[in-house]
Amino acid sequence: MGNPLYDSLFARHAGKTTPFLYLRDGSIITHEAFLATTARFAHVLSDLELEPGDRCAVQVEKSTEALALYAACVQAGVVFLPLNTAYTADEVSYFVDNSGARLFVCDGTSAEAMKPMAKAADAMLETLDADGGGSLPERAREKPTDYPTVNRASGDLAAFLYTSGTTGRSKGAMLTQDNLLSNAETLVDYWQFTDQDVLLHALPIFHTHGLFVASNVTLLSGGSMIFLPKFDLDAMIALMPKATAMMGVPTFYTRLLGDPRFTRDLTAHMRVFISGSAPLLAETHVQFEERTGHRILERYGMTETNMNTSNPYDGERRAGTVGFPLPGVELKICDPTTGNQLANGEIGQIEVRGRNVFKGYWQMPDKTREELRDDGFFITGDLGKVDADGYVQIVGRNKDLIISGGYNIYPKEIELVLDDQPGVLESAVIGVPHPDFGETVVGVLVPENGATLDTEAIGDAVGKSLARFKHPRRLFVIEELPRNTMGKVQKNVLRERYGKAFA
Repeated sequence: MGNPLYDSLFARHAGKTTPFLYLRDGSIITHEAFLATTARFAHVLSDLELEPGDRCAVQVEKSTEALALYAACVQAGVVFLPLNTAYTADEVSYFVDNSGARLFVCDGTSAEAMKPMAKAADAMLETLDADGGGSLPERAREKPTDYPTVNRASGDLAAFLYTSGTTGRSKGAMLTQDNLLSNAETLVDYWQFTDQDVLLHALPIFHTHGLFVASNVTLLSGGSMIFLPKFDLDAMIALMPKATAMMGVPTFYTRLLGDPRFTRDLTAHMRVFISGSAPLLAETHVQFEERTGHRILERYGMTETNMNTSNPYDGERRAGTVGFPLPGVELKICDPTTGNQLANGEIGQIEVRGRNVFKGYWQMPDKTREELRDDGFFITGDLGKVDADGYVQIVGRNKDLIISGGYNIYPKEIELVLDDQPGVLESAVIGVPHPDFGETVVGVLVPENGATLDTEAIGDAVGKSLARFKHPRRLFVIEELPRNTMGKVQKNVLRERYGKAFA
């Protein structure tokens, strides 16, 4: 029967002493050494009595060992659940409890804060530190370097990724072996990755972009990665001549363009620059091509589907578009009210169908039925159109989702915290254009009658409750929120009013 995902991504490299990861300190991890760590971790999962289909929630810093834990979960048939390192204990408690995770792995520095949460969720707690230490690696130290890979079917779950709706309640997107493998196979072919590629990897690996796109594509193609803990401008510039490809969010590219060392000569060895997770400004496209001679390849994906569309590798990469539906992916633009398909050039809701589309939301059958049609089309919630040449353009979002620096931010979650502050009658959170992050968060507050709001204190309170990337960068106080005749807050009016706050 086998294990399609493990066999295709990892087992194919058994015994290879070829470089897999180039680390910041100059050391090299071979495929063979990586798989040995993977096997040791898989033995630990078995020792902890995790069964195939059990969930392992992970909130750790990016490291070789963190990537090996993902591989170990795949090998042992355990469902991998990566969590943003910025989430607070309060936020993490929901994910661990809702997923029913048997094991929670966190950084040693946060273990004490996480213990009550793990106990309440009836999850075992182990640690994995940024330097590769911790209780999990300690358990793995003397384990064998081979492990009998657990059989899994292509439709079995491989990972959960949580994504929130505008209600603020997070949904666990269930991703199967075939969802992940089919998408990686398509991207390797479409973007022409080979075993000669060296990917400059500065993305986080708790997100679909850094884990299921960048890492899976590299593993499947047999290439290697320069594996940086995070985006570091000096490191990116120093190491770029050793790379052939880069994947990043728009922020990466604007920061590179802001440095005079980023030149045509520096990028001469590069084959492709890929951008996603947030819209890339047309001016960034133009500046990048003028500076380097390279045209950024922009694509479109999401948590529930991985990648849906891409600008062509060979052919015109058109600024302001996300290219064409990938091979094996069907895309249509539909009327949001009726669901009827619209003609090219008309704006409507984007729906997609293919092997990449997730299985549904964990323990949310009603939500799954709302967004995943009986015929397999997933209602993305994004608004777009297809132009006369077939290029897909994203023009907005049906929901008020904010994408800042590649992270999804859900206004309702922040509004609930703001509304709870002393003197606040109500609030509205919007995304406005930002030159570095694409979009950033702005909070608009209405005070209770006679109250004077201390916006600095409110900002501090938000900082204690929410991850840093969700913090409003500006708080504005107004007398009342604009509403339509039905009483619905007109966020479009607020976006117009404060849209140039960071111009």
